[in-house]
Parts: sequence; C-alpha cells; structure tokens
Amino acid sequence: MGNEAAAFGAIHAGVNVVAGYPGTPSTEILETVAKNNDGSIHVEWSVNEKAAMEVAAGAAYSGARALVTMKQVGLNVAADPLMSLSYVGVKGGMVVVSADDPGPISSQTEQDTRTFAMFSKLPVFDPSSPEEAYQMMKDAFELSEKIGSPVLFRPTTRVCHGCASVEISDSYDKNIPDGFVKDTQRWVIFPRTSFLNHQKIEKRNPELGKELSSYRFNTVTKRSGRKGIAAGGISWAYLNEVLTRIPEAKDVSLFRVGTPFPFPEKAALEFLDGLDEVLCLEELDPVIERALIYTAGKYHLGVTIHGKHDGCVRTAGENSPESVLSDVGSFLAVKIPESRKLPEKPETPVRPPVLCAGCPHRASFYAVKQAMKGKKAVFCGDIGCYTLGNAAPLDMVDTCLCMGADVTIAQGIKAVDKDTTAFSFIGDSTFFASGITGVVNAVYNKNDIILIVLDNSTTAMTGHQPHPGTGITMMDFFEKKKEGIREDIANKVSIEQILKGIGVEFVETVDPFDQKKAVETVKKAADLSGVRAIIFKAPCIALEKPKALYEVDADRCKSCHKCINEIGCPAISMKDGKAFIERTLCYGCSLCEQVCPFDAISQKGGAL
Repeated sequence: MGNEAAAFGAIHAGVNVVAGYPGTPSTEILETVAKNNDGSIHVEWSVNEKAAMEVAAGAAYSGARALVTMKQVGLNVAADPLMSLSYVGVKGGMVVVSADDPGPISSQTEQDTRTFAMFSKLPVFDPSSPEEAYQMMKDAFELSEKIGSPVLFRPTTRVCHGCASVEISDSYDKNIPDGFVKDTQRWVIFPRTSFLNHQKIEKRNPELGKELSSYRFNTVTKRSGRKGIAAGGISWAYLNEVLTRIPEAKDVSLFRVGTPFPFPEKAALEFLDGLDEVLCLEELDPVIERALIYTAGKYHLGVTIHGKHDGCVRTAGENSPESVLSDVGSFLAVKIPESRKLPEKPETPVRPPVLCAGCPHRASFYAVKQAMKGKKAVFCGDIGCYTLGNAAPLDMVDTCLCMGADVTIAQGIKAVDKDTTAFSFIGDSTFFASGITGVVNAVYNKNDIILIVLDNSTTAMTGHQPHPGTGITMMDFFEKKKEGIREDIANKVSIEQILKGIGVEFVETVDPFDQKKAVETVKKAADLSGVRAIIFKAPCIALEKPKALYEVDADRCKSCHKCINEIGCPAISMKDGKAFIERTLCYGCSLCEQVCPFDAISQKGGAL
C-alpha cells in the first residue's frame, strides 16, 4: 500500500523520530513504521497534529531525521508551528506528510496541500504511485537537509490506499544525530531574524525551482504535435493508463510535475516550447495550471492553457481514469469509441454510514434524547464515529465543524439562545486532542453547557489507535501485541480528573447501556447550571467480544417498530411483519431490550 511504501521509504532513509495524529488517509504510515521498528526509532501518536509537529521539530533541531504524519485538515492544526518553522528552519531532515483527500471521501474539506506549500514557502513532493511514494521519501529527506528547511509530502487517497509491487532497498541509511547545539540567533524566532530569513527564502525558492527542473520525477516528453498535457500526482498515473486507449495522442507532448512548488520553471519552458495548447490534469486546486499560465505570460509565449479555470476539467472532487479519458478526448477533439472505453464498474449497493450494531454511542445519544424529550435543546457534535449520530432516527447532531469545536460552538449558541439547553458531544480521543481548551474556556467564562464525553477507549473512526486515556503508546503497543499481552481498558490519563482539575464541579461517569441511570443523570445535569460533564463510558465493539445475543419473540412482538424507529440499530429489521435481529450483526448490547415496551426481546444463547 502507498502508505506502507512511504513508511518503508522513511525507515530506509534513516528516520529517527516519527510523530503524528491519526487521520484517514494517512494513518497507516506511522503504524507501519511502528510495526517495523527495531527499537531505534522513536514513534508516537501525539495528542494532536500541533504537538506532533513540535516534537518532530525538536528532533530535527537536534540533527535527527524526523517524519510527521497527518491528513490535510490536520495540517490546519499544525499550521502555527509549521509557518514559523519555514522561517526558522531545521538541522536534520524533516518531512511533513499531509495526505490530501479529494472527493472528499472521509474529510470535512478538499483543501490542497500544494497551495499550503506555496503559502508557507515550503517545497512539496507529489507522488503519483506507491512506488514513487517510496522513492520520493528519501529524496524529500535529502532536500530538507540540503536547504535546512522542512519539506511537505502530499500523497492523495488513491496513492495512500492504492497497492503496487514496490522494489525496496536492501540497504538502510543510518542517521546519527549530533544533538542540540545552543544558538539563540538560529533557534529563537525574533522578528528581525524572521525578516532576514524571509529574504533568504524568497531568493532560495526560485533557484530551487531551477534545480528541481532536472529532478527525476519532473519529466518532459517532447513530441511533434502542437498540443501538450501536464499532470501531477495520481492524475499522472491515470493519464498514462488512458493514453494507451487514444492512439490520436501519440504526438502529444507530456509534462509530469512531481514537485509542484517551487515550480520547475526550466522544465516547464522546455515543455511549452512550440506548443499551441496545453491541458492540465490535477487534483484539486489548479496549481500546475496557474504556474503554467504564469510562466507563459512571463516569457510571452503564445500558448493557451486549459484546465479548471475555463471548465475543461472538473473543479472539485477526485479525478479517475474515466474522467481523464473523457477530458483528454475532448481536448484532442476525439470521440472515444465504446471499444476503447474503460470497462464499466459493477453496481454496488448504497450503504450510508451508520453507527455499528452494539456501538455505545447509540445508547448515549438515545439516553440524552429521552431525557430532553419535549425540552428545547441543541446538540453540538464533533469529528469521529459519533458524527454518525446525526442520522435518523437518532438525529442528535445539530452542528459539526472541526475537532474540538463542539465544546465552543455550544458556548456561542448558548450565549445567544439563552433558553436552550446546550449539549456538546466529544469523543475521548478528541477530548485529549482539542477539547480541553474549550472546557477551560467554558469554566473561565462561566458558560452554561453540558459536556458529554463519549468514552469508548480508542480512536475508533481512524482504525482504533491508542490515545492518552488508554495508557498504550506506539513504542510498546505492537511489541505487547506480539507477546500476546492483552491490555485492559483503563484510563491512564483520567478524563474525570482532568475535568475536576479544570474546575468542572458536576462530573459523573455512567455506563450508557444502563439506560435508566443514564437518563436520570442527564436530567440531573439539565436541572443545574454552569459547566456540567457526563462521561458515558463503554468500550468500542472492536475492543471486546460480543456478549450473549438477542432474539425477538415473535408471539410477544406487536410490530410497533419502536426498536427500529427509535434507535436505528443495523442488526434489527422487519421480517414477516415482526421485528427480527440478525444474529451475525448483534453484539448483545441490550439497548433494544430496554427500548421494547412489550418485553419481546431477550438474550438467547451465547455469542456466535
């Protein structure tokens, strides 16, 4: 997989420190390093992306080769230190992986890390395949050390999760850090220092662009025709796939851009020479397109650049072999016959994302909903599995902006809509990542909210990574797993103690599957004022085996649909006019039994 290839690229490049925060599509990079760590690499899931960036920076200040991993929205969290690092620089190589998610498939935004590279004035590598992800990683470390600056590494989802046979090196680079050397003129970011370094960066980048024109992944293929196609990232791979189906493209010149910033202008001039029209294929922003338009204008070249700005290619979403085939056919005025088109994909069932059967979040949401029935309330959600609480029939997520925003959005709503009860829902991992400051803000400003911490003892949505509340780190997690040691689910950093230490006076921990107590606790909190917190604690279904399963007694079932219409468990459906529980999906959570008004649901036998 592309993420695994990038990880092995870092290991073989002699990486010393790897820090990150889990986020699809980047997660497996750090996990792969941890799985293949011989003990010489410090690997950690940091509490958030900002912390990861700063840990890596400290390591790079000390001469280490450091890797930071995150998804594109995580780069927003890490932007503060990264922007300053652009000015301060590093001593050891520092590569920042920001995996973009065109589509978006599992993200809030379609932001483009290449644009962030231009904004931060940092070089960016844009691999088009798992093979390139492996090869470019070493190049990225070497460039970082050469220029004394972090560099960005931007794989996209189809590169991260695509698979290929990758030939990896037998030899490993060994990097031995020489340690931190005190130098306040270098490592302390005074305004005067930043001003001088800014001037150096502005001189460096154009020269670097010229140098990168001869980089092995910036290639120009000149042909006899008057048309050309420029592409980068996964779009380059798609282009090469579809060109075999368009013989009319045999005379089209090609330009592959592996380092979109600083732009390889010299290579671009070679490509543009003698061309009348160029088509740009890329995801997401028109980075290559704008650079070619700028280059053509700068050198007064009579060439028309087509792409996103004139509607020749889509402006949002990911590309595909099918879309690239259509774009190239239109550009060349070629009608692609059916015999040359790509095989049609088979129809797949529509499966909207839902909370898993047995998920404790369903019970937590339902308890709050029951407690607040008939009362005015707003439910502010967050990023994670619990975002799926917005779906019918729960309908318990009224807002969702970014990680940690549930706590502060609720405060803003309550400040204006004073007669509503403001709830904020946050997961245990997100609480550590970005929720604590919002709670401090609420206590300090005497805000009136009810914080609901959905503690399932894992970072579930991104693949069940550990976090501070689990007491497991990436340095020992996989070794313990190999030795067959099962860690108990326990709070090593206690959310309850943190909340009390902040100054939250009402803090209660409840099992959400004890619905009677859960509802009573929410009602109790709703009758109070100030900042109140309820921790609904029950493990994710992936962390424990199913309990005894539930069945429906058809004779007792009155076909009221309450078990379906109120909790929306995917294990429950109607069969022959009666409620039916699919045993292969049931986890024995007991919520349906507690909801049924006719005692028609009960445990029958052990788990499958």
